[in-house]
Amino acid sequence: MAKARGAVVVDKEKCKGCKLCVVACPYDVLSLHKEVNSKGYNYAYMIHPEACIGCSNCGVVCPDSCLTVYRVNS
Repeated sequence: MAKARGAVVVDKEKCKGCKLCVVACPYDVLSLHKEVNSKGYNYAYMIHPEACIGCSNCGVVCPDSCLTVYRVNS
């Protein structure tokens, strides 16, 4: 069976750094960036993109719909 690879695109201007996506990720792909967006929030980003399988747990729990999850079978 092919291994799934994923990618998460974060709208960093909408992200308020609530960290729900970070907690929901079973593979510790996401973290909060040290930099802040224009509103002063640390935004989510993919710290370990190679571990992402595109499960979309992060996108489901995001209260502001800041995440777009892509999944490709390789």
